[in-house]
Amino acid sequence: MVTTDWKTDLRQRGYRLTPQRQLVLEAVDTLEHASPDEILTEVRRTATGVNISTVYRTLELLEELGLVSHAHLGHGAPTYHLADRHHHMHLVCRDCETVIEAEVSVAGALTDQLRATFGFETDMKHFAIFGRCADCLAKARTNTKDSTTAP
Repeated sequence: MVTTDWKTDLRQRGYRLTPQRQLVLEAVDTLEHASPDEILTEVRRTATGVNISTVYRTLELLEELGLVSHAHLGHGAPTYHLADRHHHMHLVCRDCETVIEAEVSVAGALTDQLRATFGFETDMKHFAIFGRCADCLAKARTNTKDSTTAP
């Protein structure tokens, strides 16, 4: 499912929407937060001949053109998603690895303080905060209560 916006965006920059670019964009759209390997797996569901270097080159070009963006959500490869949906920061649960998208405005006080104190302009869309999600916190509390009440 190709959106006309992708075709238009690429054409306006002097590129065309090749089958590989289309498949990578569709995979990024479908998966939302995905590593290049996950994108490759999704692309190969349709086109078995695509290799990882094609995915990396395509992601690099699409990012240069402002169609996709990446964030580092831990160790390993970055995750990619469509740039027009990338006005958020990421909350990553260390236990279950769930990624929660939070509006960048949530960190407004922090970014204002960094600007005022250090003259530092933040790029919160590449920012990930690690901790525990509500479900894992609840499980941890339940497990702690169970272990303290056990004979």
